[in-house]
Amino acid sequence: MEKILAVDDDKDILELINNTLTSQGYRVDTALAVENVDMDKIGGYDLILLDVMLPGTDGFAFCKKIRSLTDCPIVFLTAKTEETDIISGLGYGADDYICKPFGIRSFIARIAAHLRRENRERHIVLVSKGLRFDLSEKIIACGEENIDLTKSEYEICEYLAKNKGQVFTMEQIYDYLYGFEDRGTPTAIREHIKNIRAKFKKYELTPIETVWGIGYKWK
Repeated sequence: MEKILAVDDDKDILELINNTLTSQGYRVDTALAVENVDMDKIGGYDLILLDVMLPGTDGFAFCKKIRSLTDCPIVFLTAKTEETDIISGLGYGADDYICKPFGIRSFIARIAAHLRRENRERHIVLVSKGLRFDLSEKIIACGEENIDLTKSEYEICEYLAKNKGQVFTMEQIYDYLYGFEDRGTPTAIREHIKNIRAKFKKYELTPIETVWGIGYKWK
């Protein structure tokens, strides 16, 4: 049974999240502020829902703090729809975001999709463009050094590398990652690609090519 942490300073929203996810069979811990979170338990969660606008430490700062402590999906809950705010959140290591207000069925589907992605099994090693993909451990290495990617960044690289030469739109990549009909905001993919390229630049690698007006491909 997957365990989820939800942090939001709105008691009504927190209660809604708790009741909704509990009814789906998930175990849920809730907190009204990040200062109330038991940091000793962070590594034990399968998914973290994190409000952006929080008293004290905000969601962005907390995400940055815990990203090195857990590799589970971190999903922002936000009423801030401006793209610059969303880009900032993804840059701190979040995997996705859900804008408030949200529909219950869509919310459940998106949470389930993230957890389903976490449980996919892989048993192959893939080598491409000087990179080695360990598909069981979800790690990409260059030589003897592992590249520090978030889960969403890794999944994008794996998807493109497995389909080398094929061009995918942002919508197609987003659908692959999360697999729900209400796909949210596929423009998040653009920021993930930007972060991937910055990390690959250290190794002088540029395997992801932009096909202008269409999308991206693995060269």
